[in-house]
Amino acid sequence: MTTVVPTSEEDPALAVVRFTSELAWDDAGLEVAEPQVTRLCIEAQECMVTNKWLELASLMLASADLIFSKVSEKDLECIFTVICNLVTKSESSDEKIEMAKVISGKIIQQPNDKPALRLKILFNLYNLLENPYGQFHVYMRALTLAFNGKVTEHIIPSFKKMDSFLQEWNIGISDRRELFLIISNILKEHKSLVKESFKFLVKYLATFSGEDAYTMSEAKEEAVRAIVEFVKAPDMFQCDLLDMPAVGQLEKDAKYALVYQLLKIFLTQRLDAYLEFHAANSTLLKSCGLVHEDCITKMRLMSLVDLASDDSGQIPYAVIRDTLGVNDDEVELWVVKAITVKLIDCKMDQMNQVVIVSRCTERVFGQHQWETLGTKLAAWRGNIANVISTIQANRITEDGSQAMQGLMIR
Repeated sequence: MTTVVPTSEEDPALAVVRFTSELAWDDAGLEVAEPQVTRLCIEAQECMVTNKWLELASLMLASADLIFSKVSEKDLECIFTVICNLVTKSESSDEKIEMAKVISGKIIQQPNDKPALRLKILFNLYNLLENPYGQFHVYMRALTLAFNGKVTEHIIPSFKKMDSFLQEWNIGISDRRELFLIISNILKEHKSLVKESFKFLVKYLATFSGEDAYTMSEAKEEAVRAIVEFVKAPDMFQCDLLDMPAVGQLEKDAKYALVYQLLKIFLTQRLDAYLEFHAANSTLLKSCGLVHEDCITKMRLMSLVDLASDDSGQIPYAVIRDTLGVNDDEVELWVVKAITVKLIDCKMDQMNQVVIVSRCTERVFGQHQWETLGTKLAAWRGNIANVISTIQANRITEDGSQAMQGLMIR
């Protein structure tokens, strides 16, 4: 039989149990409420004496959940601060994680009821934990709450620290997948953060490599979404989706092969290929929410980038006109558009009707691009070495001449 040691009612945990249980049983009348409150307080004391912190947390949460709508947000914050603080009392790491799961699980059950306060409570719980995996679990619950409760503006700023979080948490592939996907979904709801959403979606897809077909198939829908978002975005002209196994599986997929083909056109071909594709698959494009005119605009810029990547460094106006399907007086307009979005750096020679390209953005940056960059760096290194050798040779010659002049003066 458990021996109950008297505990001061000033103990924060016991005070919360008494306060919340009295409110929870308030409507039942004094005769019914008083023995229930006494019972709960005794149970709480037993848990405290025997260091059963998980049981105490569960007991406190049961009453606290019932009075969530009856007290002020300030009182609720105080109540849950005491409950969350229980994780610091346990000496068992496993128990701390289990307590964090129980507390966070209860908090996210009603995301539309005071969601900002619930999120604040989760942040407080996160900061009280020392175990990295426990912190990750609470953070994931916070993401779910923010998304369902429509208070994502409170958690989005934390995404900037994601790299350091990942180092601290040291989580596995499956957890990373879940994390990247929910972050991408949160950012997707904000029109101004489409690029950031796409980046995390790409991070999610990048976690799939070498898995079996069944596991890889989990990423099909998100791979399609990534392709559509890339094609739709008016300010994204480069991506590495073609190199990802999660996207590559679509190439021979009965349902999504055409979507993969569309991506390949945007990253490796020119406007004429897109127009041919559209003529045969206009219904598909509409079902993906793609606007034909917007696709033509983007494809013209992509085609101009492809022309600029030619090693000659010069593009005749006539070639631009024919490739982009525009009039003669529109050629320079499209070149200026490409410069404005930083796709190319160039000069327009109106006299000779050519565009002289000094730099262009690669639509894809794969093995071939790395090899080309390596060749250029090797050439630059050789040129610099030659310059240094020439300078050193000239310095030796100059020093020798000065020495001879000194001897002649003497």
